[in-house]
Order: sequence, then structure tokens, then C-alpha cells
Amino acid sequence: MRLDELKLHNFRNYSQADVHFAPGINVLIGNNAQGKTNLLEAVYVLALARSHRTHNNRDLINWKHDTAQIKGLIKKKLGNLHLELDLSRHGKRAKVNYIRQARLSSYVGQLNVVLFSPDDLSIVKGAPMIRRHFMNTEFSQMSNKYMYNVAQYKDILQQRNHYLKSLHYHHSSDLVYLSVLSDQLAGFGAEIIFQRIQLLNRLEKWSQKIDREISLATEHMQLKYETALKPDQMGSVKEIYGNLKQLYADARGREIRTGTTALGPHRDDLRFIINGKDVQTFGSQGQQRTSALSIKLAEIDLMREVTGEYPVLLLDDVLSELDDKRQTHLLRAIQDKVQTFITTTNLSGIARNLIHDPKIFRIDHGTIQVSDE
Repeated sequence: MRLDELKLHNFRNYSQADVHFAPGINVLIGNNAQGKTNLLEAVYVLALARSHRTHNNRDLINWKHDTAQIKGLIKKKLGNLHLELDLSRHGKRAKVNYIRQARLSSYVGQLNVVLFSPDDLSIVKGAPMIRRHFMNTEFSQMSNKYMYNVAQYKDILQQRNHYLKSLHYHHSSDLVYLSVLSDQLAGFGAEIIFQRIQLLNRLEKWSQKIDREISLATEHMQLKYETALKPDQMGSVKEIYGNLKQLYADARGREIRTGTTALGPHRDDLRFIINGKDVQTFGSQGQQRTSALSIKLAEIDLMREVTGEYPVLLLDDVLSELDDKRQTHLLRAIQDKVQTFITTTNLSGIARNLIHDPKIFRIDHGTIQVSDE
């Protein structure tokens, strides 16, 4: 798939914009604070109905206005697709082919994107919540079911934590209701854990191939899903559900004392292992960067495998963070394969010999012009 046309109205520092993109590599060039990342963010928001930079809709709307709009024409194997997202301080409205979508879960996944930014280089060495966010964001694009389960799980988790605090302060005493919430949480939690394991197994296959190529066959990369359950307790959704319920029953007293849910997919983690060693703890900075690059490139192939279409790749000022070897591998891996958007302050930091016929846009104070450079 590819994004053929993007229209913006009062989005960030863009009053009006109507841009047609190349099917290959699109380079967005300009000084800092001119709108390069804002344009990339608009593509991301169009795809996922939320930003990777803020949780507040108001931040996406030009400060002089109360509403903003993003429209996109998507070209897919089965035909064209029109996406539209209206933003206001009260929320979002999404349309697919001009038809209003009652749930965002039916909207997300129409346009798939993979974002790679300097922050993603810390996906390996950062906090567990970064890796959980990574799994939830990427897997939700591939599966509406996964997105639905995560949303339901978060709602019930919030209810359960609230009730645990009520029990802790002796404002409530009904343990039957706690059991009902635990049962519901275990049900959605089991679905999430099972899908994570299935998709991580497939992601591992692709990332191993890429890591082996970058390291010249000196490394063997593995992805390890860390959860409170033992490996032999996760053979099926039903098995995970039963074991999660038991964990909640066993931890009931402790959770009431702390007033919070201590176990479940919201506490799980993902580990990167190279040659049997945890990269986060024992890996070099180079191995950490290679692992992050491998997992991002592997996402591209996994999305095509799951959805039948390559996603759109967004590279936000990331090439300057990669050495020549990793930059070369990245550009060769995406060339003539996926539509790509690259932001940069200048072209000197890009290996131009590795890019075939890029379309270059100059961004200046929220205006976009095609460049002959």
C-alpha cells in the first residue's frame, strides 16, 4: 500500500496543505521547527487515529482554530481507499470511503505504518512500558481483535484497580465482585498474551534474518516474552485464562494490600537476546542499535505477511543516528520495496547513491514545495 495524497486543514502549523507523494522514497527537508515532523505525524495520525508525540488532541490543532482535519488517498492492491479524520477538543471522527466509523477499531488498520525515530533506538534498553507500547501499537495495526482485546483489558484493569483500592481502604468488602473482575481480566488478558506470543514468534523469524545480515552472521537474535506464567502454561488461550485466574486468586491478599493489579499483560516485557545474552544488560551500544533496527525492519515484513500489503515507512530524523553500515543496510532493505518518508535537515547525511529517484519536498514554515534538488 502507499499514501498517494495527503490533505491537511489546520493541523499543527499547516493551515492548508495538499501533497502528492511518490510511490518510492519521499524526502522531507528543512530546518528545525518548520513542520517536517508535523507532516510525518499527520501520516501517523491518519493511520492510527492518535499521535506518537502527544495524548492531547488539542496539541494537533492549529492554535488559532478549534478543529483540524486530515484526509488521505490510499492505493492498495484491491483499489483506492479514502480516509478522513476530523479532530476537535471533544474527540475524533473517522471515515473510511466517506462512511463514518462507529469504532476506531474498524478504522485502524486501513493504512499501516511503521515509524522509526531516534526514540525507537531505546526500544531495547528503555523501560518495559516502551516495549509493551511497541507491541500494542504494532499488533493493533495487524489485528482488530488484538486492538479490541487491549481496549477491553484496559477498561477492566482500571475498574479492578479502583475496586482493589476500595477494598484496601475498607470502603468495600464484596470479594465476589473482585472475582468477577478477575475473571473478565483473565479472559481478555489470555487473548492478548496468546496473540503476542504468536506474533512475536513470527517477528523473531524476520528479525533473525535481518540481524544475521547486518552482523555478517556473527549474531543469533531471539525475542523472549516475559510474563508471570511459565512457558508450559501458555499452550492455548484457554490454558492461559485458567492459569491467569489462579494467579489472581493467589495474589488477592497482596493486591488488596497494595491496591493494584500486580500481574497480567500490562506488566509483561519483551527481551532481546543475542548469542544467549540479554542485549539490554550485556549488549554493546552497537548491538542495541542493530537489535532496534532489525525489529523495525522485521515489522515491515511481518505486516506484509499478516495483511498482504507492505506498510508505509516513516523515518523521522533517524538516518543521522545510524552509522554508515546500518544506514546502508536500512536503505538497501527498503529500496523499491516500501513507500518511505524521510525527514532530514540536509541531504548530506543521506547516502544518495542508495536511493533511486527520491521525490524531495522542502518544508518552510508550514509550506511544502517540491524541490528539483
